[in-house]
Amino acid sequence: MKISALCFSAWLTLVSMAMLTAHAEEVARVKITTSEGEIVAELYPAKAPKTVANFLQYVKDKHYDGTVFHRVISNFMIQGGGFDAKYSERKTRPPVVHEGRESLAAGLKNQVGTLAMARTNDPQSATAQFFINVSDNAFLDPTLIPDGDPVKRFEFQGRVYENLPRANLLNAPQLFGYTVFGKVVSGMDVVQKIKSAPTGAGGPFPSDVPKTPILINSITLLKTP
Repeated sequence: MKISALCFSAWLTLVSMAMLTAHAEEVARVKITTSEGEIVAELYPAKAPKTVANFLQYVKDKHYDGTVFHRVISNFMIQGGGFDAKYSERKTRPPVVHEGRESLAAGLKNQVGTLAMARTNDPQSATAQFFINVSDNAFLDPTLIPDGDPVKRFEFQGRVYENLPRANLLNAPQLFGYTVFGKVVSGMDVVQKIKSAPTGAGGPFPSDVPKTPILINSITLLKTP
């Protein structure tokens, strides 16, 4: 019996190690080298697969090398990856499918240190630009839609709606939020330094542009998923 117990204990240990290894394989890691220092971020392909694949393809294509953080708001976020130091916009591939609700359901929220895809008012417009949250920005999180069709009761921004067609809610632009796909694991001091940069007008932008350009020298892949 003692031998069986020992064997069972060893088996449990092996299973636990396998589970940990499987989990580790689901995480990619990138290094964002900036003019202010280095930031290392984990990316979560199991939670936002299309978004992470899209970002990593831009990394492999060296799209981000020589771009800038062109939008910096100290109590909100820092955004970059779309323009070079002369504010020329980089060419991008077609937009990536919005995965905000999937990543939220998997536990990713717009909290301090998380990476999310930037976009226009069109939820399906995210390409290469990304931002790092420097505050807990819950208002950027997607809105999960209750079960049912029609949805019997739905509350949004203090108002209650009843018996709404499910498709209307699923496709409402204001409910999509922003897709979180990663998190800073080291270099938050660099993020804090960037968010504190003096800003003003720059290039085509009337505000929020660092007065001294903050370069993304490169983004490199440290660990594949």
